[in-house]
Amino acid sequence: MKNFTRIALFFVVCAFFALPAQAQNFPKLDGSPADIAYLREGRNAPPIAKIIYSRPQKKGREIFGKLEAFGKVWRVGANEATEIRFYKDVTIAGKAVKAGTYSVYAIPFEDKWTMVLNADTDVWGAYSYKQEKDVVRFDVPVVKLETEQESLAIIFTEPINGASKMIIGWDMTKVEIPIQF
Repeated sequence: MKNFTRIALFFVVCAFFALPAQAQNFPKLDGSPADIAYLREGRNAPPIAKIIYSRPQKKGREIFGKLEAFGKVWRVGANEATEIRFYKDVTIAGKAVKAGTYSVYAIPFEDKWTMVLNADTDVWGAYSYKQEKDVVRFDVPVVKLETEQESLAIIFTEPINGASKMIIGWDMTKVEIPIQF
């Protein structure tokens, strides 16, 4: 009888600890998953910049001029506004930018994008965008891609002599943003 009581108690304890694990529901993968890109001068070097963004997918849609209207502020991604952190002062497209964290917006046009770094961070989309919080604005030309980019992607080129480019590509479009540090 003593062994039966021990075995029964063992199963009760196991069942008690197993209940919370079975009851947990985790969300499914986001349709526009978050991603991060770093700008470094070497694999183990301290970061110069870090960009955090969500990667929407084309899914057969017409992106620029349709889904993302020409002449309207766009969050450069999905979900929360894209954010970039500069770990030191940099120059972007010839304009000085202090170390810090900024929201990244774009105003796409057919032949160029007006890029915007804005002081408001931790915001959803471009719904609460305030132009008076802009830190810097500059234009970059649109380059047509040879092959379609299904998901929005942001990368930094390998730094050479204190300079790099942040490249944003989606659908058949890319822009290149020069960064000096």
